[in-house]
Amino acid sequence: MTRAHRALPIAPVGRRHLPLAESSRSVDREVRPVNAIWELTLRCDLACHHCSSRAGRARPDELSTAEALEAVDQMADLGVLEVTLIGGEAYLHEGWGAVVRRIRERRMECTMVTGGRGITEERARIAKESGLSSVSVSIDGRAQTHDALRGAVGSHASAISAMAHLVAAGLQVSANTQIGRRNKRELEAIFDEISAAGAHSWQVQLTVAAGRVTDHPALLLEPYHLLEVMPSVARIKPRADQLDVRIWPGNNFGYYGPYESLLRAEWPLGRKGSCGAGRFIVGIEANGAVKACPSLPTQTYTGGNLRDDSLRDIWERAEPLQFTRNARGRELWGHCKGCYYAEDCLGGCSWTAHSLFGRRGNNPFCHHRALDLLRRGRRERLVLVSAGSGAPFEHGIFELVEEEWPSIELERARAIVAGAEEWLLEQ
Repeated sequence: MTRAHRALPIAPVGRRHLPLAESSRSVDREVRPVNAIWELTLRCDLACHHCSSRAGRARPDELSTAEALEAVDQMADLGVLEVTLIGGEAYLHEGWGAVVRRIRERRMECTMVTGGRGITEERARIAKESGLSSVSVSIDGRAQTHDALRGAVGSHASAISAMAHLVAAGLQVSANTQIGRRNKRELEAIFDEISAAGAHSWQVQLTVAAGRVTDHPALLLEPYHLLEVMPSVARIKPRADQLDVRIWPGNNFGYYGPYESLLRAEWPLGRKGSCGAGRFIVGIEANGAVKACPSLPTQTYTGGNLRDDSLRDIWERAEPLQFTRNARGRELWGHCKGCYYAEDCLGGCSWTAHSLFGRRGNNPFCHHRALDLLRRGRRERLVLVSAGSGAPFEHGIFELVEEEWPSIELERARAIVAGAEEWLLEQ
C-alpha cells in the first residue's frame, strides 16, 4: 500500500531543558565520539520518498551561524576527529562555508553528504576553499529510478554534474546508495556510474522504515531480499578493488553472513560489531538537539540541547545517549535473542530495529538470519500496521510475519544462494 505524498511538514520546535544525571560514570568519560554527524539545516531542495528526516523546510529553531561556530568548538573540545555535514542540504545553511572553515581551523576533518541538486561550480569552489575534504553524493539508481525516488526529474543528472563540479574543484568525491526494492537490481549499474565519475568510495546501506518511507512502504526490501542483495554487492568488490574504489558497508548492511570478511576486510575486526551510537558517533540536529546517532527517532533519543548544556555534559550525562554503553543482552528479542552472534551483534542497527517495531533488539535485516531461515524453508516479511506521525525521523509500526517460502520462490532463492556460494569459493 502506498499513501499519497504528504506536504512538506513543519518540524516541531525541539525539546529543551532535558534532565541530565548529577554526575558522569567512568564509562561515559572514557568513550569519545570519533565522528559527529551534523544536520546543519533541515532545509532541502529535494523531497525524496525514502528520506527519514522528511527534509524540506528548515526547522523553526535552527542554530544561527554564530551558534553553529560555537558548536564546532565544543565538538573539538570533546575530541571529535571528523564532522560530517548532512541535511536537508548543508549548503542551504547561510553560514555553511564559515562552519567548514571553523571545523578545519579546529583541526578536524570535514566531509559532507549531499543529493547534489544545488552543487554548482560556485558552491564546489566555496567547498574547496573552505577546506571540505570529501563530499559523498547520493546516487540511488539509474536515471529513471533515481529521479522517481528523489521526487524530481533531472535530479540524477544534477547529482552526476555535482560530482563533476566537485572533482574539477579539486575535492575528493565518494558516493552513497540506499538499497531498496526499486534499485536492488541496479547496483552494478550504479557502481559503473560512480566509478566513472571519479568516486573514491561507495557507501551502501539499506533503506530504513522511517520518515517518508512509511508513506511508501513498498520501497523497503523484505528481509529475504538480502539473499540476492548481499551477493550482488560482493560480486562488485573484486572489480572495485581493481579500480581502487572502496566499498563501505553502512551500519545496517550485512551482519555476519559469508561476505562479512570480504566486504569489511579493512575494519579493525574484519567484521561488523554492535551499534556504535553513543560510543563512536554523536548526532546533532539543526536546532542543537543531541542524539547518540543522527538517524535515531528524535522524540525517544534526544539527550539534550546545545542551547541549554554543553556537548560534553550531554554526552557524559544524558541517559538517552548511554544505551550502547550499558549491558544490553536483556533487550534482545525474537530471533536475535537466541542467535549465535547475539553477544557480538546485540541486535544490529538500533535505528533499523526501532524504526520497524518501536524498540531495539530485533533486526530482521540480517543476512545470517535470512540464510538460517532459508535452510528451514522459511522467510520473514514486513507488514505496515500503523504509519508515523509525519515528524522528522518518526516511524510507523510494522508486524514481522514468518512464513513458509512458496515452492517456486524457494527453489529460486536456493539457486541464488548456491550460485553465490560457488562464486565465493572461487575467489
